[in-house]
This record gives sequence, structure tokens and C-alpha cells, in this order.
Amino acid sequence: MLKPLSNRTITSFNPAHPTTDGAGVAIKRVALMGVGSVDPVLMIDELKSPYREDFQAGFPPHPHRGMQTLTYMLAGGIAHEDSMGNRGEIREGGVQWMSAGSGVIHSEMPTQDTTGLHGFQLWFNLPASLKMSAPRYRDITSSELPSVSANDVSLIAIAGVWSVGEKSLQGPLHELSPIAQMADLQLAPDAEYVCDVPTTTNTMAFAFEGSLHANAQDLRSPGLAVFEAGNSLVIRASKEGARCLLLTGEPIGEPVVQYGPFVMNTREEIETALNEYRLGTFLKH
Repeated sequence: MLKPLSNRTITSFNPAHPTTDGAGVAIKRVALMGVGSVDPVLMIDELKSPYREDFQAGFPPHPHRGMQTLTYMLAGGIAHEDSMGNRGEIREGGVQWMSAGSGVIHSEMPTQDTTGLHGFQLWFNLPASLKMSAPRYRDITSSELPSVSANDVSLIAIAGVWSVGEKSLQGPLHELSPIAQMADLQLAPDAEYVCDVPTTTNTMAFAFEGSLHANAQDLRSPGLAVFEAGNSLVIRASKEGARCLLLTGEPIGEPVVQYGPFVMNTREEIETALNEYRLGTFLKH
């Protein structure tokens, strides 16, 4: 007997809170370290300001270990440099992905011609088996991201397979798979998006424009909506429409211990990372 469809509905909404990071960059953050319902997503930051003084000091060189970063820009530009010898810039619609693995030191600074900035950085966990793997990096331009629009729904596929109506598209960032997938979803006023999702995944949407409608109320951006288990995802926009980052991921299900830019499985592994960074042996793996 076939199992009937079970629609995923929003079970919680976590507002993003203003804070600063780097050298005083103004951001809005949803911190999710160790929250099982959003595993493997660890953190979502939104960087948005028309004033260069809010972000001009950027994120000077700093270390990471045991996690991945994904930066998605809607306006302005960010220049990346790292200890692997990579240098790249991402601009409107571009994506930058980095797996810190065993250790990397990088900087992220606004480009000289950036007067206003709007973008996101997400942290994804790595399983224990990959935390000490070699670090990796990749840039993806906006022209490489497939998109589709139909029935008041527009979607840009970043990672994973997504569908809008009868159309299906594959995001180019395969490095996140099978842990997580991501899309940029825009809904017209009162529009609805429906897609099938594996029952084993965690599913969430970071709303950053307009509001989502659920449980007879409007959930205003910015904030993270977390969906219950099920095999069919339904997202509804309010009367003002909505835009969100849509995320699904297979949970890793391992302990998460975080200290600053390090995300490991045990306190001892964090202490090792700190000691290696102090002694100058952090990159020698």
C-alpha cells in the first residue's frame, strides 16, 4: 500500500538578530550550532547595507577548520584570498564555496568599487570523516546558475536538484551533495511552491524579503523557517510576496563542538586546533 503524501509545514521561525563580525561588519545572524532540526546547517548570516562604512573593514585573515562556507552575493562584490593560494571575486548572483577541512586561513574583503552590499554566508558542517580532509575552494558565476520561472514562482538552483512545475534543474555546486542542497526561491504575492523532498532530510527556508504565510500568520523576514518531517514541501507567500534561500540536507547526526571559526566533534579537537594555530602548525596537515 502506497504511503500517502505528508506535507511539511513550518514548525518554528527563528528571527535573524543584528550583530557584528569580522572587523566590525554589520550583519543579521541566525546561529544554529548543534540544532538537530537544521543539521547540517550551522549558521546563516545576511550582510546588507547601502553604506560602505558598515562593511568596509571586511573580514581580515582568520582560520577555519572542520566546516564549509558558502557565500552568495546579490549586490556588491567580495574578494577572497586564502592560504591555498586562491584568489577570487564574486559579484551579483555569484557563489563562493570553501571547505576548510583540516585548516585554512582566508580573508573576505569588499571590492574597491562596492558602495552597497547584499549577500549571505552560510556555514555547513562536515562529517567527522571529512573534517581533516584537504581544504578546497570554488567560485561559481551567476551565468552558471540555472533558473526557471512558472506560475508566479522563480527559482535559481545553486546545489542539488529542484523542480518548478514540470521543469527540473540541477544546481552546479555538487560539492555540497549529498549533505545539503540550496536554491534561491522567489514567490509572487499569495503564490505557493510545492516540491517533493526526501523524508530523511531536514528542510528550512531563510526568508529575506517579504514574508512567508503559515499557521494563519505572516512570518516576516529576515528569519529561518524550519519545516516538519514529510515527503512534500509546501511554501506559501503572504500578500506581499516573499524571497528566501531554500535549504534541504541529510543530517549528519554527530556531536557538534564549536569555538569561533572551528567546528569539530569534541572539545579535545577544538583545543588541538587552537594550540596548532598558536604554534604555527595549523596548516601542516
